Amino acid sequence: MIAPARRAAFDALLAHATRGTDLTSALTLARRGLTDPRDHTLATELVSGTVRMRRAIDYQLARHITRPLARLDIEVLTVLRLGAFQVMYLDRVPASAAVHDAVDLTRRGGKTSARGLVNAVLRSLSREADRLAWPEGDSAEALGTRLSHPDWLVRRWLSRYGVDRTTRWLAFNNQPPRLCLAANRARGTREDVAARLAAEGVATRPTDRAPDGLVVVEGAALTTAAFAEGWFAVQDEASQLITTLAPVGHGARVLDLCASPGGKAVALAASGARVVACDVRPRRVRLLRTTLARTGLTHVAIVQVPASGTLPFADDAFDLVLVDAPCSGLGTLRRDPDIRWNREPGDLFRLAHQQGDLLRQAARLVRRGGTLLYATCSSEPEENEDVVSGFLPDHPGFTLGYEHRTLPPDDGLEAFYGAVIARNV
Repeated sequence: MIAPARRAAFDALLAHATRGTDLTSALTLARRGLTDPRDHTLATELVSGTVRMRRAIDYQLARHITRPLARLDIEVLTVLRLGAFQVMYLDRVPASAAVHDAVDLTRRGGKTSARGLVNAVLRSLSREADRLAWPEGDSAEALGTRLSHPDWLVRRWLSRYGVDRTTRWLAFNNQPPRLCLAANRARGTREDVAARLAAEGVATRPTDRAPDGLVVVEGAALTTAAFAEGWFAVQDEASQLITTLAPVGHGARVLDLCASPGGKAVALAASGARVVACDVRPRRVRLLRTTLARTGLTHVAIVQVPASGTLPFADDAFDLVLVDAPCSGLGTLRRDPDIRWNREPGDLFRLAHQQGDLLRQAARLVRRGGTLLYATCSSEPEENEDVVSGFLPDHPGFTLGYEHRTLPPDDGLEAFYGAVIARNV
């Protein structure tokens, strides 16, 4: 019988590859039948790891298969990738079990005739796992193959940061992400949240830089009563730092323009601000509503805004407008491994144009003496500094206060950018 976690992982990967289902949704659906938390965790690791290391896996598979991988049935290729990830990267998973289940998954995918191929390839990979041959050198192609990133992105980082920092960045992106929590200060301090979680068997440690953050060390934080009662939100540490760039006082009028899933809105509202939280898509608005309802923050208005056209707010209405702009997400490749394969260089210019339009729309909503806070989870200057530098010449009433960024090789955090822009009195 196929192990439940492997069966769920295969189903999720196949849905992602054949039906275009986004990775998170595919994994959520496939895990519904899993009752053991350990299977839930393993399925997540298998799916994320297989997608994350896809290029490196394909390089090794191609050395053991005479035909081009593109000519394999997608069901067979998915089984091979899933099995190869386990024998290449997961020491705690017995190779024999991974290979055995891969052969059975081939039948589950309706490709029984390929069982011999799957068995032979994975057994060969397993025998060579500790002496696999890789491209040598520090070129974008060599680094991209060994550390499983697209050449165009590696080339960009090499030109800006050099070999050492780029290599550390690529390695960072290939680590499983930590589960990071942000304490809801309306419920209690970070220490209060840690104590609540400890009482429910969840061990945490404080984040290094975010003042309200906790990193989960052990335990299932999202199944606790503390989570259900809204004592914290799930939010990466780098993301938490954004709302600390422009502190707001009690009663301040704040617009969070791209608010879902709601972590930043929670932090702003918990500080006593009167927050209007917005998003465009109905699904994102529902997620935002769920987050805020759980936290008990009643002084937050939720508004679904149109995808284009004028924003439905009066000029000069807010003390702070946060534009956490939709972006490439290239700063979060550790958490969202599929992004590295779904982006192309041209996306940066397209997104930057949209980000500039959004920033210009937001500017009119800031009162004199107020603040415009622009942020992304992108590592790329086209979406960050270039957007801000393109905005300022056309808006002489605004002044750049300072810019903030985190980078994986320097900070050990996801790549986030923030710019604090003051509207002059």
